[in-house]
Amino acid sequence: MSPQDERHEGRQGAEQPLRCLVTGASGYIGGRLVPELLAAGHSVRCLARTPQKLRDHPWSEEVETVRGDVTDARSVAAAMEGVDVAYYLVHALGAGSDFEDTDRRAAQIFAEQAQTAGVGRIVYLGGLTPHGVPERSLSPHLRSRAEVGRIFLDSPVPATVLRAAVVMGSGSASFEMLRYLTERLPVMVTPSWVHTRTQPIGVRDVLRYLVGSARMPGDVDRAFDIGGPDILTYREMMRRFARVAGLPRRVIVPVPVLTPRLSSLWVGLVTPVPTKLARPLTESLRHEVVCREHDIARYVPDLPGRPLSFDEALALAVRRVREAQVATRWSSAAVPGAPSDPLPTDPNWAGGSLYEDERHLPVDASREALWKVIEGIGGDNGWYSFPLAWAVRGWLDRFVGGVGLRRGRRDAERLRVGDSLDFWRVEEIEPVRLLRLRAEMRLPGLAWLEMYVEEDDEGRTRFGQRALFHPRGLLGHAYWWSVYPFHNAVFGGMARNITETAANGKRPPDSPLGRIRRAVRRRRVRQ
Repeated sequence: MSPQDERHEGRQGAEQPLRCLVTGASGYIGGRLVPELLAAGHSVRCLARTPQKLRDHPWSEEVETVRGDVTDARSVAAAMEGVDVAYYLVHALGAGSDFEDTDRRAAQIFAEQAQTAGVGRIVYLGGLTPHGVPERSLSPHLRSRAEVGRIFLDSPVPATVLRAAVVMGSGSASFEMLRYLTERLPVMVTPSWVHTRTQPIGVRDVLRYLVGSARMPGDVDRAFDIGGPDILTYREMMRRFARVAGLPRRVIVPVPVLTPRLSSLWVGLVTPVPTKLARPLTESLRHEVVCREHDIARYVPDLPGRPLSFDEALALAVRRVREAQVATRWSSAAVPGAPSDPLPTDPNWAGGSLYEDERHLPVDASREALWKVIEGIGGDNGWYSFPLAWAVRGWLDRFVGGVGLRRGRRDAERLRVGDSLDFWRVEEIEPVRLLRLRAEMRLPGLAWLEMYVEEDDEGRTRFGQRALFHPRGLLGHAYWWSVYPFHNAVFGGMARNITETAANGKRPPDSPLGRIRRAVRRRRVRQ
């Protein structure tokens, strides 16, 4: 009896937790799969080239992380020890013109080491290929995905190859491309591939199928098409996005002259998706990709209301982005040329462009003295720069229905997560290290302000300040550049005044609003 058969027989008697190896845990799907496997009761080991990239994930303390690379047989062999199910969620897309060779070599190493280690199953998420189209006619991206799946199916280790078309979820490259094309262009001259039919699937359903694949019977060794209930053209998807996002109806004019290369340049110009990633995505849209079966339901039964419809998956993704609750993004993976992410805790692209104003200044004071000034910011204490500008911004916000500066702060000296602070809210606070504020004023986008305490190489205190803005649509970009000329006065002055106050203990000039508040309090005391 082979090691795989012994392990499989041992698992049949009881639904015991499985040990799962996840490659690509720093990527879009892998980063979401890990907590789902943990929630299902499995133990997880992650193989990562740079383990530090997983350190700040909320699940990092619950998994075992090992350093390695799927192109290095020795590190893969070490990662496979004692593993029941191995998830392969990596590919070399964007790594250069020879990415197909890299994908082929990595898949062969992974399959060989899984067999040697006695792994019970390989699970791979690949791409849905068009019916009746010769493999040589496919885009290099789809052709490579198909070849990797075939390598696993030809291996002695039982494999589950899931084939998906467009994955719809907050932060996915396909979602970002759809979102920004639709948001930024009320009138679009588009390539002919907007008429190509495809079968998108929500990321929640992809994760459900991946988790469910871990317990497939040992005699199941095949590929499955996975998709949602809707078959749509890209043109229909853009129009549905506009409706779900509350945008006016988009005018879409397809033209046949835009080649895949020109299409990728166009997508790279209009959206935050870099051209190197846009090209394989647009090339994959040349052919119709529709599921030919739904056999996956025999092993991972459909739940009521699942798979999610396109509109449901889209609405969920849009809400997650607007609430800045995106768990992972396409750009989390180490893809050359990818921009980064709009959340302060993540690398800085997916979800769109991210503008940043970052400043650092040395402070002739202790870390505790600097932190006291940082934690006391706002309200009657003001914002340490250009008081009139802050007051005007507050009045403008109130004029358009926002909260303005009227809320002040709960406590004059102490802050806690969730506190309102003028037109900000405390999103994160780590004493004597970090204060992160999220803007609640009316803005065409999302904004954060971070202030943090550091030490330089010689142990001296240093103040760090970072303003971030994630624009929504063309208006958001216009807003950033319209206020950019004032940044040195506002943010530069803030950094200088905070450090000087920490060093000499002198408060900056009162803001007009602070003076008014103090006058009101004095009048109340006299009364």
